[in-house]
Amino acid sequence: MPVRGPEAIRNVAVVGHGGSGKTSLVDALAFVSGASRRHGSVRDGTALTDTSPEEIEAKHSIGLGLAFADWKEVKINLLDTPGYFEYIGETACALSVADAAVVVVSATSGVEVGTERVWEMCDALHLPRILVVTGMDKEHADFHKVYADIKEHLTPRVTPVEVPVGDGKTFHGIVNLFSGHCHEYKAGTKGEYVHVPIPAAQAEEVTRYTEQFTEAVAATDDTLIERYLGGEEMPREDFSAAMKRAVVSGAVVPLLCCSSELTFGIRTLLTEMVALFPSAAEVTPPADAPLVGRVFKTISEAHVGDVSFFRLYRGTVKNGDEVWNAEHETPEKLTHLSTVQGKERVESPALGTGDIGAVAKLRDTHTGDTFCKRESPVRLPPIQFPDAQATAGIQSLKRGEEDKLAAALHRLHEEDPSFHFEYNSELGQTLIHGMGERHFNVILQRLERRSGVKGELVKPRVAYRETLRGKAEGQGKHKKQTGGRGQYGDCWLRLAPRARGAGYEFVDAIAGGVIPNKFIPAVDRGVREAAARGPVAGYPLVDFTAEVYFGSYHDVDSSEMAFKMAAIHAFRSVSERCKPVLLEPIVEVESYAPEEALGDVMGDLSSRRGQIVGTEREGRLAKVKALVPEAELYRYSTALHSITHGRGTHRERLHGYAEVPPEVATKVAAENRKDGEG
Repeated sequence: MPVRGPEAIRNVAVVGHGGSGKTSLVDALAFVSGASRRHGSVRDGTALTDTSPEEIEAKHSIGLGLAFADWKEVKINLLDTPGYFEYIGETACALSVADAAVVVVSATSGVEVGTERVWEMCDALHLPRILVVTGMDKEHADFHKVYADIKEHLTPRVTPVEVPVGDGKTFHGIVNLFSGHCHEYKAGTKGEYVHVPIPAAQAEEVTRYTEQFTEAVAATDDTLIERYLGGEEMPREDFSAAMKRAVVSGAVVPLLCCSSELTFGIRTLLTEMVALFPSAAEVTPPADAPLVGRVFKTISEAHVGDVSFFRLYRGTVKNGDEVWNAEHETPEKLTHLSTVQGKERVESPALGTGDIGAVAKLRDTHTGDTFCKRESPVRLPPIQFPDAQATAGIQSLKRGEEDKLAAALHRLHEEDPSFHFEYNSELGQTLIHGMGERHFNVILQRLERRSGVKGELVKPRVAYRETLRGKAEGQGKHKKQTGGRGQYGDCWLRLAPRARGAGYEFVDAIAGGVIPNKFIPAVDRGVREAAARGPVAGYPLVDFTAEVYFGSYHDVDSSEMAFKMAAIHAFRSVSERCKPVLLEPIVEVESYAPEEALGDVMGDLSSRRGQIVGTEREGRLAKVKALVPEAELYRYSTALHSITHGRGTHRERLHGYAEVPPEVATKVAAENRKDGEG
C-alpha cells in the first residue's frame, strides 16, 4: 500500500454494545472496499478482527482489533472495539487515537447499556460521530423504533440521512436522503445497487425525514438557513460543506442503516466516512513538523514477541528509524514497520502523519508511551483508563510457580493496562484488579494458554487491625540462666488507647536509672514486634500508647535482646486486659444506577452491613453513597451489574477503620487461627 498523506487518512473507532454488530461491520467495510479478500463471520469464527482463541470461542470481541478500508483513494483506519464493560479499557485505547467514531446500534435491540457508555466516552473526547443501525435484515428489525430510542436515550441531534426499504427478510433497499436516490441492492455482490424509484408507500416518510435533515444542517449555517427559510435552492457543494462542519462540531449526528452480512448499505457508509469525518490533516499539524507518535496498544505473539500498535501525530517514520521514548528517555529502533489488517501485518517501508501502524520488539516502550525525536522531546497526556471495579486474589495451582505467575501477569498488564496486579506483603497474597469476573476469566485463560500457568481466583484477604478501648499496666520479665552468661530483662508497661488514626506512641517514663538508657530502644522494639500480632485475632494493633515506667536490670546478664523479650511478655500480658477490639476497613462506595434500580441497589448495600449516607441525581443516573465493610464487597461489581442489568458502575475508596461487631470478630479470629495453623 502506498504511503498516504494525512489528508487521505481517516481514523475511526467502531463502538457500541456487545453483540450490536461492530466486528461484522468492520469486516464488511474492509471486504466491500477491496482491502480484505474475504468476507468473514463472527458466527463461524472467521471475522477479520476477532483473532484470539478466546474471542473465537466466545463469539464476541475481547481485545481491540485493527483493520483498514481503502475507499475513494482514502485509507480508513478502523479500530474495532469490544462492547462489554469488562473490556472497556480496550475502547479507551481506541478512542485515544481516533478522530471520529461510528456508533453501532442493533436494529433489533436498540440502545443498550454499552451504547450509552461509549456515547459518554465519545462526548468526553468531543469526537464527531455517525450512528449506524446494523442488522436490518434480521427478524424483528425496526429502524424507526431504534431511531426513537436513540433520540430519547443518546442525543436529540440525531437525524436520519437514510431510510430503509423493508425490514427483516424484506429489507432490500435504502433511500439516501442526501442524494434523493433509492438504492436497490443485489444479493451476492459487494453491496452493489441500482437506482430505482422511491416506493410510493414511503414517499411521505422520505419527504418528512428529508425536510428534517435539511433543516438540521441548514440551521448550522447562517447563509443556508436564510436560503432554506426563503424557499431557495441550496447549492449542493455549500450544503455538503455545511454537513461536514455540522458533523465535526457535533451539531448533527447522521443516522444510517445497513446489513453487514448482506453488505447492503456498506458502500454508502464508506462514502460518508470519507466525506463527513475529519482527515488526519485537519486534526494534526503538517507532515513536516517534528515527529510525535504514541503506542496505544501492545499485544504478545508466540513467535514474534511484543507487537506495538501506534499512531503518528506528526512527522513520518521509515523502517529501521531510531526514535526517542520521552517517558523512559531511551532510544528505540522501529523494525518490521507494518500496516495491520486483522491478524495479518503487511510490512511497509514508511508511514506518514496521521497513520496507524505496528512495530515489533520495542524494548522499553509500553502502552501509552510517546515517541519523538531526541532533539524535540514531547510527552502526550496519558491515556485515561477506567478505574478498576473488582479485586480478587490469584494463586497458581502448582506450588513453586509464584515467580512464573508474576512474570506472566506482568506481560498481561502490558497488553491490557486496565488490568493490574500487586503482591500485598501484609496479606501474603497476590491481588489482581480489573473490570469484573468476565475480565478475570479471560486473564486466567490467557495465563494458561500463553505461559502454561494454571491459576485460580480466591477471595482477597482483608487487612484487619486491632486497637484498645481501655488502660492497663503490668510487668514483663525475661530471665534465663544456661550455665554461662544469663539473660535478664525486667520492664513494666502501661498501655492506653489513642484517637483513631493517631498511630503508635512510645513514652520513656523511667526515673532513677532502673533501666539504663541504652536498653530503652530495645523495649520500644519489643512492643512494636509484639503489636504486629494483636490479642484478638493476631492482626496488627494500632493507635495506642506504650509507656515504660519501671523495671530492673542485671549488671552482667542484661542485654538489648533480654529487654526486647521482656517488653514482648509485658505487652502480651497487659494488652489482653485493655479491652482489645478488632477493627475492619470501611470503604466509601459510590454506586451509580438507573432510578428504577435505586431501591434494589440500596437494599443490597444494606445487606452487606452498609450504612447509606445519601443519594443524589448525577446525569441520567442516581448516585448512592454508602459506607461498607471491605469484607462484604467481594464480587460487588458482579452483583451491581446483575441488579442494574449492566447499567450500574461504582467507585471505591478507603474511608477508615471501624469496630467489628462481636459475632463477626469471633468468626474472623477463628478463621485467622485456622489459617495460621495451616
